[in-house]
Amino acid sequence: GLSEKPLDTVLDDLTKLYILLVLHEGPTHGYGIIRKHHTRTGRSLSAGTLYPFLQKLEQQGLVTSEDKPVGKRPRREYCLTRHGRRSVSQLLNRFASITAAVFESNLQVCASCGCKVYEGAHMEEINGKQMVFCCHHCATAYQNQLQNRTDN
Repeated sequence: GLSEKPLDTVLDDLTKLYILLVLHEGPTHGYGIIRKHHTRTGRSLSAGTLYPFLQKLEQQGLVTSEDKPVGKRPRREYCLTRHGRRSVSQLLNRFASITAAVFESNLQVCASCGCKVYEGAHMEEINGKQMVFCCHHCATAYQNQLQNRTDN
């Protein structure tokens, strides 16, 4: 049957995206990438996943590496090339639009100011209809506008 494989592949791709994100923030050594990955995701990143991926990025001209003195022994520091930065920026923009679309489907729009509310919307019944507002101030403003329209 369907094992964990497809999900593992997705997580592997997300791990790689994450490695690129860390590199996009600035030059760093492998151990730094592993540490940041663990701190931010709570998942461990194995050297067996990281270094072959960095090597592949280097072969594709997306990353350069050089030994930098850190403490007693030099550490290899990895840095995105100009081409790498451009590629990662495009990738991050694509990923951002995907996540935005996911969030967009969960957004509600304030009936008064039109801002989008992800969670914790203020609901009020007006003229027998449930209305969505971002806050009680907008609900009040909306009701005042309705009142003014009926008064004139």
